[in-house]
Amino acid sequence: MTERVVLAYSGGLDTSVAIGWVAERTGAEVVAVAVDVGQGGEDLEVIRKRALACGAVEAEVADARDEFAEEYCLPAIKANALYMDRYPLVSALSRPLIVKHLVAAARKHGAGTVAHGCTGKGNDQVRFEAGIVALAPELTCIAPVRDYAMTRDKAIAFCERQRLPIATSKKSPYSIDQNVFGRAVETGFLEDIWNAPIEDIYEYTANPAEPREADEVVISFERGVPVALDGEPVTVLQAIQRLGARAGAQGVGRIDLVEDRLVGIKSREVYEAPGALALITAHQELENVTVERELARYKRQVEQRWGELVYDGLWFSPLKRALDGFVEEASRYVTGDIRMTLHGGRAVVTGRRSGQSLYDFHLATYDSGDTFDQSAAQGFIEIFGLSSKMAARRAARA
Repeated sequence: MTERVVLAYSGGLDTSVAIGWVAERTGAEVVAVAVDVGQGGEDLEVIRKRALACGAVEAEVADARDEFAEEYCLPAIKANALYMDRYPLVSALSRPLIVKHLVAAARKHGAGTVAHGCTGKGNDQVRFEAGIVALAPELTCIAPVRDYAMTRDKAIAFCERQRLPIATSKKSPYSIDQNVFGRAVETGFLEDIWNAPIEDIYEYTANPAEPREADEVVISFERGVPVALDGEPVTVLQAIQRLGARAGAQGVGRIDLVEDRLVGIKSREVYEAPGALALITAHQELENVTVERELARYKRQVEQRWGELVYDGLWFSPLKRALDGFVEEASRYVTGDIRMTLHGGRAVVTGRRSGQSLYDFHLATYDSGDTFDQSAAQGFIEIFGLSSKMAARRAARA
């Protein structure tokens, strides 16, 4: 029986060439798998037919936008996940979903190997391969660009020699990855970190400096899940898409970051994530109202570690799975409404209300109606500061 390789397929030049490239070097049949996570572009059926025309023995496509929003983006929103306190894990979140579909296809078609189009320099090779072996330890992984020296020039020459039905026009100077949660842009002139981004690189966000009327939105959550915008029920996907459009129109969600890659180098990335950042900002504020102090303090530590695990490609790891349970429990009372003004590149919270609120007006007020027992404060401070007081006395005797 002929060996089979499942290839993560995008429909572009590199992965179209990879079909024949992998077949030539391994002698295996190639099964192409394309997953729609909201990246836009061509119709899935067009992509499927192209894979077959480029030599794939089978081609599968999946519209996974709702799955991506509900099972990958939503946990990130609940975890307030921001790598290095800024990046909402746009690309990192999509990789485990693609991995899940690749592994399912490998088992369905009897493949022993999975191939992807990553280079040997980035994070995604780790995310794909660590995820694949976590779900299916019996599978092996190959990367034509990394393992078989499939450079861009060689890919174009191969495409023309084989007369593949794919355009070989001049490549964009940027490397771009996008999905429903956001967009990542790197390389080109951005590799000089002194160069400022130019407006031409942005697609999801308008110029925040341009004058326009502000946009006010009310986001409703139930147990950490966005369920309505301005009182209209929405799915998680709709919440991300609609807030992305509204926040993006106000220039919200631009991030210019020199980040720490998993492979040990620093890289400069420009991100656009208007819907993601608006939702995380609103969710954080609702947690401030509804989550008890000690739980909230500890959750901030969990959020950082959760984000690091996802960024590093350990979505399917035991620790990530355990932290998911903590985040879910911490979301139990995160129900209510957040009013937010979108304007000038900022998403600013202006109002909060919740039936699960821990904010008590009569305890917080300094006016009449104050029910806080201020007489208890003196004894509390004495006991709270006692250990420091004893240590200070010892230091004074030394």
